[in-house]
Amino acid sequence: MKILSVSDQVAPELSARGFDPEIIRGVELILACGDLPPEHLGFLRERIGAPLYYVRGNHDIRHPQISPPGCREIHGRLVREGPLRLLGLGGCRWYNGGPHQYHEREMAWLILRLWFRLRLAGGVDVVIAHAPPRGIHDAEDRCHRGFRCFRSLIRREQPAWFIHGHVHGRFNSLAERITIFHRTRVLNTCGYACFEV
Repeated sequence: MKILSVSDQVAPELSARGFDPEIIRGVELILACGDLPPEHLGFLRERIGAPLYYVRGNHDIRHPQISPPGCREIHGRLVREGPLRLLGLGGCRWYNGGPHQYHEREMAWLILRLWFRLRLAGGVDVVIAHAPPRGIHDAEDRCHRGFRCFRSLIRREQPAWFIHGHVHGRFNSLAERITIFHRTRVLNTCGYACFEV
Protein backbone atom coordinates (compact mmCIF):
# COMPACT_ATOMS: atom_id res chain seq x y z
CA MET A 1 0.00 0.00 0.00
CA LYS A 2 1.39 3.42 -0.96
CA ILE A 3 0.98 6.05 1.76
CA LEU A 4 1.36 9.83 1.66
CA SER A 5 2.21 11.38 5.02
CA VAL A 6 2.16 15.13 5.63
CA SER A 7 2.75 17.59 8.48
CA ASP A 8 3.76 21.10 9.54
CA GLN A 9 4.34 22.77 6.16
CA VAL A 10 2.19 22.89 3.04
CA ALA A 11 4.55 21.69 0.32
CA PRO A 12 4.17 23.79 -2.85
CA GLU A 13 3.88 20.64 -4.97
CA LEU A 14 0.90 19.51 -2.88
CA SER A 15 -0.80 22.90 -2.76
CA ALA A 16 -3.82 23.94 -4.80
CA ARG A 17 -1.63 26.21 -6.97
CA GLY A 18 1.29 23.91 -7.70
CA PHE A 19 -0.20 20.44 -7.33
CA ASP A 20 1.95 17.73 -8.95
CA PRO A 21 -0.14 14.63 -9.71
CA GLU A 22 2.99 12.50 -10.18
CA ILE A 23 3.74 12.69 -6.45
CA ILE A 24 0.43 11.11 -5.48
CA ARG A 25 0.16 8.51 -8.24
CA GLY A 26 -0.94 5.24 -6.61
CA VAL A 27 -1.49 6.73 -3.13
CA GLU A 28 -4.13 4.70 -1.25
CA LEU A 29 -3.94 6.33 2.19
CA ILE A 30 -3.08 9.78 3.61
CA LEU A 31 -1.76 10.25 7.14
CA ALA A 32 -1.47 13.78 8.57
CA CYS A 33 0.71 14.39 11.63
CA GLY A 34 -0.46 17.86 12.62
CA ASP A 35 0.03 21.60 12.18
CA LEU A 36 -1.60 21.86 8.76
CA PRO A 37 -4.63 24.02 7.88
CA PRO A 38 -7.89 22.05 7.89
CA GLU A 39 -8.61 23.41 4.40
CA HIS A 40 -5.40 21.80 3.12
CA LEU A 41 -6.31 18.42 4.61
CA GLY A 42 -9.74 18.65 2.99
CA PHE A 43 -8.11 19.58 -0.33
CA LEU A 44 -5.76 16.57 -0.18
CA ARG A 45 -8.60 14.22 0.71
CA GLU A 46 -10.73 15.43 -2.18
CA ARG A 47 -7.94 15.71 -4.77
CA ILE A 48 -6.35 12.34 -4.05
CA GLY A 49 -9.57 10.48 -3.24
CA ALA A 50 -7.98 8.33 -0.54
CA PRO A 51 -8.94 8.03 3.15
CA LEU A 52 -7.24 10.64 5.34
CA TYR A 53 -6.54 10.13 9.05
CA TYR A 54 -4.97 12.86 11.16
CA VAL A 55 -3.81 13.96 14.57
CA ARG A 56 -3.51 17.54 15.73
CA GLY A 57 -0.31 19.40 16.44
CA ASN A 58 0.41 22.16 18.94
CA HIS A 59 -0.48 24.85 16.38
CA ASP A 60 -3.80 23.30 15.32
CA ILE A 61 -6.06 25.77 17.07
CA ARG A 62 -8.70 26.02 14.33
CA HIS A 63 -9.66 22.33 14.09
CA PRO A 64 -12.35 22.47 16.82
CA GLN A 65 -14.18 25.09 14.74
CA ILE A 66 -13.35 23.72 11.28
CA SER A 67 -13.24 19.96 10.73
CA PRO A 68 -11.51 18.93 7.52
CA PRO A 69 -14.27 17.50 5.29
CA GLY A 70 -14.01 13.75 4.79
CA CYS A 71 -11.07 13.42 7.19
CA ARG A 72 -10.98 11.49 10.46
CA GLU A 73 -9.13 12.50 13.60
CA ILE A 74 -7.73 9.49 15.49
CA HIS A 75 -5.96 10.94 18.54
CA GLY A 76 -6.13 8.31 21.28
CA ARG A 77 -7.78 5.80 18.95
CA LEU A 78 -6.88 2.55 17.26
CA VAL A 79 -8.57 2.15 13.88
CA ARG A 80 -8.38 -0.22 10.92
CA GLU A 81 -7.92 0.88 7.35
CA GLY A 82 -7.89 -2.17 5.12
CA PRO A 83 -5.25 -4.51 6.54
CA LEU A 84 -3.55 -1.78 8.60
CA ARG A 85 -4.04 -1.04 12.29
CA LEU A 86 -3.45 2.68 12.85
CA LEU A 87 -2.89 4.39 16.21
CA GLY A 88 -3.07 8.18 16.60
CA LEU A 89 -1.24 10.21 19.27
CA GLY A 90 -1.52 13.96 18.69
CA GLY A 91 0.03 16.92 20.44
CA CYS A 92 3.46 17.61 21.85
CA ARG A 93 5.24 17.96 25.18
CA TRP A 94 3.87 20.67 27.47
CA TYR A 95 5.83 23.92 27.16
CA ASN A 96 3.49 26.91 27.64
CA GLY A 97 0.01 25.58 28.39
CA GLY A 98 -1.35 25.95 24.86
CA PRO A 99 -3.72 23.49 23.20
CA HIS A 100 -2.68 19.92 22.43
CA GLN A 101 0.22 19.89 24.88
CA TYR A 102 0.76 17.02 27.31
CA HIS A 103 3.00 16.27 30.24
CA GLU A 104 4.92 13.01 29.90
CA ARG A 105 2.70 11.29 32.48
CA GLU A 106 -0.48 12.37 30.63
CA MET A 107 0.69 10.85 27.35
CA ALA A 108 1.90 7.71 29.14
CA TRP A 109 -1.53 7.37 30.79
CA LEU A 110 -3.28 7.75 27.43
CA ILE A 111 -1.16 4.95 25.97
CA LEU A 112 -1.76 2.76 29.02
CA ARG A 113 -5.53 3.18 28.59
CA LEU A 114 -5.17 1.84 25.03
CA TRP A 115 -3.39 -1.33 26.14
CA PHE A 116 -6.47 -3.57 26.13
CA ARG A 117 -7.57 -2.41 22.68
CA LEU A 118 -4.06 -3.01 21.34
CA ARG A 119 -4.11 -6.54 22.77
CA LEU A 120 -7.52 -7.29 21.22
CA ALA A 121 -6.36 -5.97 17.84
CA GLY A 122 -3.12 -7.95 17.95
CA GLY A 123 -0.94 -4.83 18.01
CA VAL A 124 -0.49 -1.86 15.72
CA ASP A 125 1.11 -1.46 12.29
CA VAL A 126 1.46 2.32 11.99
CA VAL A 127 1.55 4.98 14.70
CA ILE A 128 0.90 8.55 13.62
CA ALA A 129 1.96 11.19 16.11
CA HIS A 130 2.77 14.85 16.08
CA ALA A 131 5.78 14.67 18.40
CA PRO A 132 8.71 12.26 18.01
CA PRO A 133 9.97 9.73 20.54
CA ARG A 134 12.49 11.15 23.01
CA GLY A 135 16.01 10.94 21.61
CA ILE A 136 14.90 10.26 18.02
CA HIS A 137 14.60 13.30 15.75
CA ASP A 138 13.74 15.56 18.70
CA ALA A 139 15.55 18.60 20.15
CA GLU A 140 16.51 19.84 23.61
CA ASP A 141 14.25 22.90 23.80
CA ARG A 142 11.08 22.40 25.86
CA CYS A 143 8.78 22.59 22.86
CA HIS A 144 10.52 19.99 20.69
CA ARG A 145 11.46 17.29 23.18
CA GLY A 146 9.93 13.94 22.34
CA PHE A 147 7.99 11.62 24.63
CA ARG A 148 9.85 8.86 26.49
CA CYS A 149 6.65 6.80 26.57
CA PHE A 150 6.74 6.62 22.75
CA ARG A 151 10.01 4.67 23.02
CA SER A 152 8.32 2.23 25.41
CA LEU A 153 5.37 1.90 23.03
CA ILE A 154 7.72 1.09 20.14
CA ARG A 155 9.68 -1.48 22.18
CA ARG A 156 6.49 -3.20 23.34
CA GLU A 157 4.31 -3.10 20.21
CA GLN A 158 7.00 -2.98 17.48
CA PRO A 159 4.91 -1.21 14.83
CA ALA A 160 6.33 -1.27 11.33
CA TRP A 161 6.21 2.55 11.19
CA PHE A 162 6.11 5.43 13.68
CA ILE A 163 5.40 8.64 11.75
CA HIS A 164 5.72 12.09 13.29
CA GLY A 165 6.08 15.76 12.43
CA HIS A 166 6.72 18.73 14.76
CA VAL A 167 10.50 18.91 14.24
CA HIS A 168 11.18 20.82 11.04
CA GLY A 169 13.97 19.77 8.73
CA ARG A 170 15.10 19.63 5.13
CA PHE A 171 15.54 16.21 3.56
CA ASN A 172 16.93 15.10 0.21
CA SER A 173 15.67 11.53 0.37
CA LEU A 174 13.30 9.27 2.26
CA ALA A 175 16.29 7.54 3.89
CA GLU A 176 17.36 10.83 5.55
CA ARG A 177 13.98 11.00 7.28
CA ILE A 178 14.11 7.51 8.81
CA THR A 179 15.75 6.13 11.95
CA ILE A 180 15.37 2.45 12.82
CA PHE A 181 14.52 1.82 16.48
CA HIS A 182 13.77 -1.76 17.58
CA ARG A 183 12.85 -2.73 13.99
CA THR A 184 10.41 0.20 13.73
CA ARG A 185 11.01 2.83 11.07
CA VAL A 186 10.65 6.22 12.75
CA LEU A 187 9.85 8.73 9.98
CA ASN A 188 9.96 12.53 10.25
CA THR A 189 7.33 13.55 7.71
CA CYS A 190 7.76 17.35 7.97
CA GLY A 191 6.42 18.59 4.63
CA TYR A 192 5.54 15.27 3.06
CA ALA A 193 6.83 11.77 2.40
CA CYS A 194 5.61 8.86 0.27
CA PHE A 195 6.38 5.30 1.27
CA GLU A 196 5.13 1.73 0.89
CA VAL A 197 3.73 -0.45 3.66
